[in-house]
Parts: sequence; structure tokens; C-alpha cells
Amino acid sequence: MHNVDFFDSRIIEGTATSIILDNGKIEEISVNYSRGVGVRALCGGSWGFTSADGELDLQKAIKASSELAQGMDSKTPQDKVELSPVSTLVLNDIPAIKVDPKNIPIEEKVQLLKDIGDHAKIDGVSSTTAVYSESSMKVQYSNSEGVNCEYELMRTGFAISAVAAQNGAYQAGRESRFGVCGYELFDKHDAFALAKSAGKTAVELLGAKQAKGGNMPVILDPELAGVFAHEAVGHASEADLVLEGSSVLENKIGEQIASPLVSVIDDPTLHEYGYYPFDAEGVQSTKTTIIKDGMMESYLHSRETAARLGGTPGHSRAQGNSMPIVRMSNTYIDNGDSKFEEILEDIGDGMYLIGSRGGQVNTGEGVFQFNAEKGYLIENGELTTLLRDVSLSGNTLEILKDVNMVGNDLTMHSGRCGKNGQLAPVTDGSPHISITKALVGGA
Repeated sequence: MHNVDFFDSRIIEGTATSIILDNGKIEEISVNYSRGVGVRALCGGSWGFTSADGELDLQKAIKASSELAQGMDSKTPQDKVELSPVSTLVLNDIPAIKVDPKNIPIEEKVQLLKDIGDHAKIDGVSSTTAVYSESSMKVQYSNSEGVNCEYELMRTGFAISAVAAQNGAYQAGRESRFGVCGYELFDKHDAFALAKSAGKTAVELLGAKQAKGGNMPVILDPELAGVFAHEAVGHASEADLVLEGSSVLENKIGEQIASPLVSVIDDPTLHEYGYYPFDAEGVQSTKTTIIKDGMMESYLHSRETAARLGGTPGHSRAQGNSMPIVRMSNTYIDNGDSKFEEILEDIGDGMYLIGSRGGQVNTGEGVFQFNAEKGYLIENGELTTLLRDVSLSGNTLEILKDVNMVGNDLTMHSGRCGKNGQLAPVTDGSPHISITKALVGGA
């Protein structure tokens, strides 16, 4: 049918609700319903892709994609694309909702957000922003090999940010929690305590000292170390970037690239924000060990990259009905066996970096720069002066080798990751890690 080697389709429908409060006042309440389809067809070495929103004729969409692929293959033939074979899909252990957010009145959600904002507005905080989001999504996948499967998933989350200002200077604190769950998210996490913590961070940072830059031993807290795992290691292990020649991890499989204390894992089966039961190619989700005991073990793959490089597919994801690309899910540095107190004592003098305010990574050159939310000087194994505007930069492979202690307190943080203009829900995490030397920057 359709004279192509392969075709598949994803029909996605869902509802997303978003509430934003600015200083306790409603800035936005939106409820969006969406339905769309994304269809791929493969002819020789060319992919044809069509997507459409709303009601649609699936056979027409498959025909359009097939014609696109055939047209490209006849005009500009490429090397034939092979797809890695996949085993039969078994759907189990899909997260269950305990409290359906759809049964909670919108007024109650707004009131909860107001209360969260009030708890962040401690003395010294001048403004707050509170955000609530929920989305339910049904995904139906089918392909020309006879795979037919579907799942439904609910994601819920909130974020609170507080800004404190003094003499023209201002600082912010932020906390957020997102999960694959229902409204029981608020039973699992103490939103009011987190809001207070965001306010406290903002106020404390106003009085914090500027960090002095230089090379020194550092401890990264689980949030910042998790961002490092995701940004510096995870992206570089995405096989499409490896094939493009934009990954420092190219040709590193089987090599010792990190301290033997470091293992990095990506696991979409975990009931975290990046969870999915099967990926955008209908491949069963499985745990992938990227680095094991310092040894580069695997890249993250789609069916095409797995066939080209050897490996296991299952990491193809898409935002809505966009074209699937290789993505992470729940990426983390695995637990070691050191206690935080032991790490502090061992480091002697250095800096403790906490939280993340974003940053940038060049996966091809293997260099990165991250901004921490705050830091502390460490003197004689004790946390002393609070610091603001702290950044961490370095070379991914050097930093990985310089990890000399790994904590036993793995903690996960959720958010969204952007790649090729598409956003995907992800989680990253780590225990505390200690690095013998890293370049710390001040403002």
C-alpha cells in the first residue's frame, strides 16, 4: 500500500489548562482542547511528513506523506534508511490518577494559587507569580508493520516565583513541582513550604555577597548536578547529534570518559515528568544506561539511529503532532555512597553551588556554562558566606573525570526541555557531587 517502505501515524488529542496569577491577581486562565495527527512515510532514504490539526482523514494524510517521500526519493535519492527492528509492545504500569483535576472547580485552583502566592510574600518580597498547569493527553499510534497501541496520561504541576527588591537591586527565588499524576500532586508536595522557601531565597540573596571567580573545588547540589547530567551529558548522548558530528561523545562507546564513581541513566519508565510507556515510534520505553562506572555505554536512539550506530531504540519523542526526534526523558546521575557531611568535610575549602538559573551548552565542543541560583563559600568543611550571581563553566569530559565523591541523596527536578523548536516534559536529577576543580565565575 502507498508504495513506500514504511509509514506510521500518531493521533494525539488532549486538554490543557493553565492558570497564571501575578501578585494574587488573575493574569490568565486558559483551557485548550487540541486534536491532531502526525504521519511519516519512508521511501528509500527519504522521509515524508505531514501533520494536521482538527478532524482529519487518516488515509489521505498517509497518502500525502507517501507521495512526499516518493517525490523526494526520485528527485534526490539518499542512502536507504534502515529501521531497527522492535519487539512486541507490552503496556503495563501506566501511572494512575488518584484525584482527577477535572473534578476540582477552577475557583478552588485559583484560591490555592492565591494561597501559594501569599506564602511566598514574606517580608521583603515585592512581587510573586504563581502558575498552575494540567494536561491530559491520549496518544494513538499505528504503523505499517502492524503495531497499534494507545495510552492516556495526565500531567500536573505548579511553579511559584518571588522577587525581592532593595535600592534598585532585585533577586528572585523560584520553586516548582511537576509530575505524571493528578491533583494529588499537592498531597505529595508541600506547596506552601516551597513558596516560603522561594520568598526566603529572594530576600536572602539581596544581602548575599558577589562571588569571586576562579578555579576551585566545588560541590554541586542535586538540582545543579541534575542540570549538568541533562544538558552536558544527556544532549551529547542523543544519537542524532552524534551522527551530525555535534557531540563530544562521538566514538566514545566503550571508553572510560568519567570518574568510576559516575553512572548516568535515562529512564522513561520512571513515574516522573518525562515518563512515557512507548515513544513516538511505538517502541516500548526502557531504561538506558548512558555511562556506567565512568564507561560510555550507550547513546539514546530512534529506530533509524539505532540501525545506523547499533543500539536500542525507544527515545524518539515529539511535541504534539510534530516530527519525532531523539530526546531524553528522566535523566540522572545515579546514587553513590557518600553522605553530604562527608563530602563537605572532604572538600575543605571551596564553593557549594545550589539550584539552577539556566545556562548554555555546546555539545559539539563539549563546553558548558551554568548559572546557579545561589552558592556558599566552604571554609574548613563548613558552609559560611552566602553568595549570589555564581556561575560554573568548564569542559564536560574534564568535569566528568574530576568527580571525586558522589552522594547517596538522589533528588529529581522536573521541567521542559527544548530541542529543534519542540518542548518535551523531562526530569533530571542527581545526588550531591564533589568536583576536584572547576571554573567558578562571579558577576
